[in-house]
Amino acid sequence: MHAFDVLGDPVRRRILELLASGEQASGEISAVIRDEFGISQPAVSQHLRVLRESGFTSVRADGTRRLYAVDAAPLREVDAWLERFRGFWEQRLDALGTELARGRRERRLREAKEVSGDE
Repeated sequence: MHAFDVLGDPVRRRILELLASGEQASGEISAVIRDEFGISQPAVSQHLRVLRESGFTSVRADGTRRLYAVDAAPLREVDAWLERFRGFWEQRLDALGTELARGRRERRLREAKEVSGDE
């Protein structure tokens, strides 16, 4: 399955978001996903299986629990694919940063004038 097919599903994206903060038990993941998406535990298990089989997550046994964690390799591949498109938004983000800095500077100057009474 292609990385974007895996990431195209909102449930799988949410599972990866949950795992971004660290390793979690399948039961914990399942409880959150069931609450947020209203799907069954077997459906959550199916999404976890897709993530595991596509390499986005790893799983290890801890007694009877299964602990899932993000595997970054497929995400690096997605990042590499996105690299060719970064120029489309980075220039605009740089321009936005410049405008925000200019606005902060003007506000500081205006506030300094008001404090000193030089309006």
